[in-house]
Amino acid sequence: MSSVVERTFAVLELLSTVPDGLSVKAIAEHLDMPPSGAHRLLNQLVQTGYVSQDRVQGDYGLTMKAAAVGMSFLRRSNVVEIAQPVMDELAQATHELIRMSVLDNGDLIWVGVSQGATVGLRYDPGEDQGVVAHLASSASGLAWLSTLDDDAALMRAAKQGFQTETSGPNAPTGAADLLERLAETRKRGFSMVIDSFMPGMNAMAAPIRHPDTGLGIGTVSVAGPSVRFVAERMEATGPLLLAAAAELGQMAFASNFFRRALDPATG
Repeated sequence: MSSVVERTFAVLELLSTVPDGLSVKAIAEHLDMPPSGAHRLLNQLVQTGYVSQDRVQGDYGLTMKAAAVGMSFLRRSNVVEIAQPVMDELAQATHELIRMSVLDNGDLIWVGVSQGATVGLRYDPGEDQGVVAHLASSASGLAWLSTLDDDAALMRAAKQGFQTETSGPNAPTGAADLLERLAETRKRGFSMVIDSFMPGMNAMAAPIRHPDTGLGIGTVSVAGPSVRFVAERMEATGPLLLAAAAELGQMAFASNFFRRALDPATG
């Protein structure tokens, strides 16, 4: 990392994944920085109020100020506000977890959620909001990749890798496997993944498209436990999901954030 700005945001992004905080040594090792440089940067972040230090353990962690910046932006962008009624309606109809992702600076980020499962097994999405979706293994990623041509889709997926440490046993094994899944997704209109993004979880997703150009600007997904949300249920849910995605696409112009995502220069 060559600049102070890059190192600063790398520290903030790392700490956002570890709520209990990390030591200077751990932060330096994670980011391949000299411990002395990491210490100076952390002290500056403490002074600005974005990071605090545990006086007992000495570890550094994010403050609520960092979270407040993101929440303030989301609230003022109207992204979740305009989408929530559509997500809630889909959650009530499917009795499963609904999530919405948006495209921002080339990344697909989960920002909205509605929980439709009220009894029995259910997937808790609490840690996913604000997280960049894994393109190759998640239903949301696969749905958005399907809006690109094969070369562009493979290039995007390859940057992240076809699997993660937490991927399920049915995650794509390589380029040929991914291309086959993309072809099926385009033909169907929505993606379906079984034990791919996470063991024990199945999901489906449809792209949210620009109403004029058809460019993918986000996705809406339905996810549930694999023992309950089986392939037959996903197929039957397809029309509801596609209708929700189309409605969200028509709402895109109501948010400045979506209007920015529609600009090819930002995608």
